[in-house]
Amino acid sequence: MKMKGHHSKFLGKYAMTSFLLIVCLFAGVSVPARADADTADRAAAGSNSMEAAFKSAAQEFHVPLSILMSVSYNETRWEQHNGQPSTSGGYGVMHLTQVNSLPDLNAKGDGSLTVSSASTSVDPALHTLDQASALIGTRPDLLKTDPVQNIRGGAALLAEYERQTTGKLSENPSDWYGAVTKYSGSSAQVSAEDFADQVYATINQGMKRSTPEGQNVQLVSVQITPNKKTADSLHLQKTAAANPDGPGGVDMQYVPALYKQFSSDPGDYGNYDLANRPYDGLDIRYIIIHDSEVSYDGTINTFLRQTYTSANYVIRSSDGQITEMLPPKNVAWQAGNWYINSHSVGIEHEGFAVEGSTWYSEPMFRASAKLVKYLAKRYNIPLDRQHILGHDNVPGLNPSYQRGMHWDPAIYWDWSHYFDLLGAPFTSQKQSKGLGAKKQIVTINPNFNKNQPAVTYNGQPLNPHPSDFVYLYSEPSFNAPLLQDPIIHPTGTGTTAINDWSDKAVAGQSFYQADVQGDWTAIDYDGQKAWFYNPNGQNASAGSGMLMTPKQGKSAIPVYGSAYPETDAFAQLNIPAVNRTPLSSIPAGQKYVGTGPFGSDYYYAQIFNAPGTYHVVKGNEEFYQINFNHRIAFVKKSDVDVVSE
Repeated sequence: MKMKGHHSKFLGKYAMTSFLLIVCLFAGVSVPARADADTADRAAAGSNSMEAAFKSAAQEFHVPLSILMSVSYNETRWEQHNGQPSTSGGYGVMHLTQVNSLPDLNAKGDGSLTVSSASTSVDPALHTLDQASALIGTRPDLLKTDPVQNIRGGAALLAEYERQTTGKLSENPSDWYGAVTKYSGSSAQVSAEDFADQVYATINQGMKRSTPEGQNVQLVSVQITPNKKTADSLHLQKTAAANPDGPGGVDMQYVPALYKQFSSDPGDYGNYDLANRPYDGLDIRYIIIHDSEVSYDGTINTFLRQTYTSANYVIRSSDGQITEMLPPKNVAWQAGNWYINSHSVGIEHEGFAVEGSTWYSEPMFRASAKLVKYLAKRYNIPLDRQHILGHDNVPGLNPSYQRGMHWDPAIYWDWSHYFDLLGAPFTSQKQSKGLGAKKQIVTINPNFNKNQPAVTYNGQPLNPHPSDFVYLYSEPSFNAPLLQDPIIHPTGTGTTAINDWSDKAVAGQSFYQADVQGDWTAIDYDGQKAWFYNPNGQNASAGSGMLMTPKQGKSAIPVYGSAYPETDAFAQLNIPAVNRTPLSSIPAGQKYVGTGPFGSDYYYAQIFNAPGTYHVVKGNEEFYQINFNHRIAFVKKSDVDVVSE
């Protein structure tokens, strides 16, 4: 999930400059060093396994075990994430939320909207951790870090919701439908009841998995028909029926994202901008692939609240169900870059980047590919990696934003398989015969299943998994330092951290082949010469495209994070100019694969529900888009010479 400008993939108004929220691994169910006296014995008893903790909490709070375990599975897949919050502020295996102060960050990403740090969230659904803490008499910080206490808190909440919806604690799991619906945290009927339906479907089919934290958990199948009347007292909000905008042959629903003015200031609104793309002059040029860092229903609920964040579509991991939340004609606050937002459609995929190997399912890949093919055909978007981007391929608007850009869907997203499903494989029939391919262009293309490089997170090694990238080195040797990015590592070199995108070239990206030495290939990358291991060409395929280089006579040219217009274009409409700040530069002699040229523009939309004040500012300058490093970038047409097409 992301924000209007720099990315609201953080909870609430948490905006663009923050990294994708940390998702860590934990080394088993731990017992706090100092538990509250009345719960210490119980915590110790449940410390041997997560299943024991579920059974103990179910007995303590008189919650059916199947309900408690299935709610947890559908919130987090029984994953603890080492006490770190999800993107909607949820902690632990029960996803208990705590959203208090909201940081003073630019929520739009273009300098137009600033959120006060004094702002606080009052939505009870964003404070379930505090409610659970009060119910079980345990400190809130323990519910964040200790799975046993977190499970107890979730059980206590479910019991409280059961009392509120039915007036008693029923022994029949069928009668807990209303409590489960309330636990979803959504006031929208379609979202809340969908969560409850999934909980009961999981109970009926059963579930067994080994979590990344090393816990083996099993929910035994039990056939239960929910009593849906128990949710009547919640008086959930019904939304007007609408046909979702998407392909046929997929399970799809429409749940409109929140669009509301949040204070007396007409510039304080969310969670997206009205537009009429492409008829208003904003072409839809990109499709951005995200992972949500929270559950499917949690993602939908985030976009239904005052969070300054949205996406056009959300896709569920288990079965590929698609929820449209914003028609493509409107601008979602999702990519972390207002220029890219203005020209893109954002698709959130349920899952966690660090654990993508367990979340990026085949049903989700196939549903997503069908949606992307539909959108690409409708809006004339090329099916290539210059237009179908990961969020990790989106540049920041300036060096400060570049440091904080998100890195999802990260290395476990199988781009090669995804493009096979799109019908646009990286090694096409034409390329494999050498037709149309250019010897000086290579496309990064390692064998996903065999490519399992060493990767770390928070200084700890991750288990080997198939990955979509190659490491880049400063010299053709494994003993050489990993590539140094001057923005990400101004005083050091690249690292093996999964969230360090600076030294990783990703499948489908094409670059100029600058050199070859033995098993090593060099490419022009990030203004440098970068080497990757490529014995017998196993990690790359022949590429094609347009090559450009700094115009003759220029020692270097600037690289930008947008194609915004020149200052004079803003003055003509009496609109404050938005400055372009270079991200980096390209030295003379280097070559980059790109596309274009296209005109410069900026979408000016600053007031809630006032389309008459919105303008597409068009400039006279033209730009090319290039594969600059892990992320795309933009260069002025006047600064480059096209050397091959």
